[in-house]
Amino acid sequence: MVESVPDHINFPKEEEQILELWKKIDAFKNCLKQSKNKPRYSFYDGPPFATGLPHYGHILAGTIKDIVTRYAHQNGFHVERRFGWDCHGLPVEYEIDKKLGITGPEDVMKMGIENYNKECRQIVMRYSSEWEFIVNRLGRWIDFKNDYKTMYPWFMESIWWVFKQLYEKGLVYRGFKVMPFSTACSTPLSNFESGQNYKDVVDPAVIVSFPLDEDPNVSVIAWTTTPWTLPSNLALCVHPNLDYVKIKHAKDGKVYILMEARLGALFKKEAEYEIIGKFKGSTLKGKKYKPLFNYFIELKKTGAFKICNDTYVTEDSGTGVVHQAAYFGADDYRVCLEHSVITKEMVVCPVDESGKFTKEVTDFAGQYVKDADKNIIRWLKQNGRLVDQSTYKHSYPFCWRSETPLIYKAVPSWFIRVEVLVQKLLANNQKTYWVPEFVKEKRFANWLRDAHDWAVSRNRYWGTPIPLWASDDFEEIVCIESIQQLEELSGQKVTDLHRESVDGITIPSKRPGQPPLKRISEVFDCWFESGSMPYAQQHYPFEHKREFEDCFPADFIAEGIDQTRGWFYTLLVLSTALFDQPPFKNLIANGLVLASDGQKMSKRKKNYPDPLNVVNKYGADALRLYLINSPVVRAESLRFKETGVKDILKDVFLPWYNAYRFLIQNVQRFQIEDGEQLMLNEDEFVASNNFMDKWILSFTQSLIKFVRQEMAAYRLYTVIPQLVKFVDKLTNWYVRSNRKRIKGEGGVQDCRHALETLFMVLFSMVKVMAPFTPFLTELIYQNLRHLIDPESIKGVNVDSVHYLMVPKPRDDLINPDIERAVARMQSTIELGRVIRDRRTMPTKYPLREVVIIHPDQQCLQDLSSLDEYILEELNVRSLTTSQDQLKYGVSLKAEPDNTIGKRLKGDFKAVSQAIRKLTNDQLKRFRETGEIDVLGHKLGEDDLKLTYTFAQGADSKYEAHSDNEILVLLDVTPDQSMLDEGIAREVINRIQKLRKKASLQPVDKITIYYDVEPSTASLASIIPSHSEYIFNTTKQPLSAYPPVGPEIITETTDLKGTKLHLTIVKREETSSSSTSAVVQPKIVPEPQTKPACRYVNLVLSNGTPETGTSSVFGSLLLENPKGKSPISYDVMKQQAQVVFGIRGKEVKICKSPDRSKEVTSSDLGNLDALSGSTLYVFIASVTSSNFNTPIKASNPLCRFINIEFHDKSTTKYGMVLLENPQQEFPMDFAALKQQVCAIFGIVGKSVTLCDSNKKQNGLTCRAPEDVLRFHGKTLHAFV
Repeated sequence: MVESVPDHINFPKEEEQILELWKKIDAFKNCLKQSKNKPRYSFYDGPPFATGLPHYGHILAGTIKDIVTRYAHQNGFHVERRFGWDCHGLPVEYEIDKKLGITGPEDVMKMGIENYNKECRQIVMRYSSEWEFIVNRLGRWIDFKNDYKTMYPWFMESIWWVFKQLYEKGLVYRGFKVMPFSTACSTPLSNFESGQNYKDVVDPAVIVSFPLDEDPNVSVIAWTTTPWTLPSNLALCVHPNLDYVKIKHAKDGKVYILMEARLGALFKKEAEYEIIGKFKGSTLKGKKYKPLFNYFIELKKTGAFKICNDTYVTEDSGTGVVHQAAYFGADDYRVCLEHSVITKEMVVCPVDESGKFTKEVTDFAGQYVKDADKNIIRWLKQNGRLVDQSTYKHSYPFCWRSETPLIYKAVPSWFIRVEVLVQKLLANNQKTYWVPEFVKEKRFANWLRDAHDWAVSRNRYWGTPIPLWASDDFEEIVCIESIQQLEELSGQKVTDLHRESVDGITIPSKRPGQPPLKRISEVFDCWFESGSMPYAQQHYPFEHKREFEDCFPADFIAEGIDQTRGWFYTLLVLSTALFDQPPFKNLIANGLVLASDGQKMSKRKKNYPDPLNVVNKYGADALRLYLINSPVVRAESLRFKETGVKDILKDVFLPWYNAYRFLIQNVQRFQIEDGEQLMLNEDEFVASNNFMDKWILSFTQSLIKFVRQEMAAYRLYTVIPQLVKFVDKLTNWYVRSNRKRIKGEGGVQDCRHALETLFMVLFSMVKVMAPFTPFLTELIYQNLRHLIDPESIKGVNVDSVHYLMVPKPRDDLINPDIERAVARMQSTIELGRVIRDRRTMPTKYPLREVVIIHPDQQCLQDLSSLDEYILEELNVRSLTTSQDQLKYGVSLKAEPDNTIGKRLKGDFKAVSQAIRKLTNDQLKRFRETGEIDVLGHKLGEDDLKLTYTFAQGADSKYEAHSDNEILVLLDVTPDQSMLDEGIAREVINRIQKLRKKASLQPVDKITIYYDVEPSTASLASIIPSHSEYIFNTTKQPLSAYPPVGPEIITETTDLKGTKLHLTIVKREETSSSSTSAVVQPKIVPEPQTKPACRYVNLVLSNGTPETGTSSVFGSLLLENPKGKSPISYDVMKQQAQVVFGIRGKEVKICKSPDRSKEVTSSDLGNLDALSGSTLYVFIASVTSSNFNTPIKASNPLCRFINIEFHDKSTTKYGMVLLENPQQEFPMDFAALKQQVCAIFGIVGKSVTLCDSNKKQNGLTCRAPEDVLRFHGKTLHAFV
């Protein structure tokens, strides 16, 4: 049996229960066991650092990975998912440096590398337990027990092997290079590391004079934003092919040389200077000048302090003269080397690893370079070398770990040759598939084209040591690839590979008389470690060689877009260098998650909500779906807003949950009241003939097909919007329009069809959505599984929805025509709602007519076939379709879009006037072709705004709206009877809200009492005149004050300026003996024709009607259509139970009110004798009786109509009871048409009802009382 579903749900609490369930059944491990022999789907997880807590960027990437790998598993693959940890490098060391107050290498040497690394080891997994908790809480399935850590010796050994392969291929060299340098971390960074963290800064900008040796009265002036590099100046550089000028400053008479194009950098007006000479930059080459400082004056003898030429000098900044500090800029170093200002062996770098000036710079020794800027500027001013001083805002690289500005500094480093691999990198990149594609083709490919050799060495301590043992002169170098090789060459046992374990190990030199080789001091850049993870996580090639080679390249990876210069890059470089293969096949690059104000999320600013708090408030599923259903999956930025997570609950999860709850409630009612069982076999399910059943099943299968197609292409950003849209279609269209069927008001069989359909849709939905929302799908599945036929799942583990495969689409259930028809119906309804909103006419108030205009007859036929739904949703009495908009005085009108003004410029006014004069026919053609010529200008769809207007003098009773395809007209003229019905609906709304407020259930027996104040208000007459209409909705008696019985709740509300007092009381059951003398059937109007089918009347002779029923008189058809489907005694008893709401109670039916003469099968064999008689229904468990004397009636006690169905050349006869029991549950027009289709087996066709035997003037009705007017008549049915 299914379990009851509560009205309210606490999503986070339910998720915690699901976590307990997964733990109990060991769900993740069982998934892996079940898929062990299936094809493998390989996935690499980029390792995070555990020195900080997960943020939204981690959660986003983790969610993407979880969705894709869950989906792969549910598509029949074995997906190993191992968590990895980045343990080495600056993030850890920086934390220790802050903790211990370490400011430079000398501090580390004092405490010893062993003690330093011991400190690092202690914090490296500081937050690992928090990581595991948060990752699990978010529903991500990944193996933490079988993890990998970059500090494991076996992982480090594989890194050594990778490096050895590159070394043997000649891809490793030692060089001296100007590199981005972190003074806070005392280490160089690679180019891609320095490119990760640019910030806008304001730096001092100075123009400095350099007097020429040949004429000290003439100075070349250079501009720089790094005054701290001026003490290291060795040359100046100008562009050889651009014009330079010698000018005289009007203010002080000083003579300067600068680029002509850059005069504006120093002067605002031409009057401020006089040009006294003009020449190309090449004429300045070789000229010597007076150094700023004398720290390196001796270098002037060997070629320093002269003007060089190079085309890298630009004319868009500075003075067109660039000062050259050879060891603090890559171009500076290159230019100085080419012009023999320096040699490769020379080093002029008076800044230490902490960014402080060394003793050579006597004036500023010991000062941090950035702090020294102001002192250097002061010196320049005092010594007459400062020409101009200002500030300059620009983008500048910062250390990604310490958040301090980087400097560029020449350092000796070990490099991987990447430039020689560029073409191979580009070729391998083309073998991969990226989402979105532009990241691969633009951002990543451009980065690869400009790739520089990779500096992989770091002057640090906590990392994988570079396995090079070298002599002091570097003439002899041994590269080690394994622990075994090191042990063999050194003769020492090796148990760990960190610096404290291997730095002391030496290898004997092969050169006689030479000292042993020592390991170089550097460790690997931690990006080299993460780039090696495909091999190192398997300890390749030392172990798992076959497993690795079978699964390389990986099927899938995912990380943030910032990893184009990080992990994505290092993975590709190493795999290309090793195997000339890409490391992965498919990649999803996500964008950045920012704070709600668009700023970077900052713990210091506290400008974002704590992720765990969000999960505890709204649940992990809501956070997952919010992140995935956002621009961030298209590699764009997301401004995180907590309200967005809340909206997922409101707009997606609650409607979905309520649809599921509605299903379970009615399955329970179906089982208890109808005595029916619901057991579904998905493979044997056959769709009903109901149009909306067919639609939602088709829509579901189309969704499954779409999800499979898009997930195969890794386009999560297209999948999630469709899944969200599907929830809306299911809840707001299917469930809403089929509530009565699902509740059983259309009969047992129709109820079964509706319940089975809703089950199949929800069951398919939980399987499709399981990878995306693992908790909610599991919650729903655990209850739905009780409705699965046990025979259909024999031998299959169905303990979790995540054990099930994503369903394959059933093409036999897909019907594009039905989907098209319903889509048009929905568009029509939404257009009608817009009109109502525009006119402030709530749907509660019925309108007379809706007119639908469309040029395509097929479209109009689609809409006519669904007229009952359109009438129901728009609360309109009749529907008319037409292809002729002019018949209703409606024509197209155009207005220019304001955006074309810039394009048309002076012609805009004339073109605008011409646009407004375009005719209806011209605009119809424009809508068909998408373009139009107006006064010689080609205009497109975005240039014109089309609206509909009514011709002057046309009937103004209609209001129009269109989506440029369907035109809807609503008759908005007021009608008092309709307004009254709208008021009655308002009363119903107040009653239902009051019942909900009192926590009453539909089966609770109550009576509603009302009073109107003042008593003369129109509401006082509206309520009694619509009492039947109100009862048919509330299913509870309504009476005027005073209330009688135990009061449950009372409320006074305002309704259109009138006070409405409502009181709900508990309805006391009346004793059966007290009704015997007074209860009599109502008088039914005499019919115009005899019943077409044989029938009996029914009287509930003891007990009380239930489930909203109050009458004890009803009718039952013995056949339908005429001469077909004769009834059996068992079916007769079941139908009697339905009529009086006593499902599940044993009854017997007698021909006498004294409980004698029970109906037998022989009685039903002679329908002519039985027809027209009154039968008495007795509840077996009730001994008393309500009636002592027979009830006599010459016609059915319920109102009815006869139906003649004209099918080609034949006519069939049937009959429909318009109410049952007497004066209760009146049938509306849509239900009448469904009933006619059911009687005559009309499948997949629209039926038209007429009051004559000719198919013309089809009848339409809005309200049930309109249908009752047909009582006793004959209607004619046509298809």
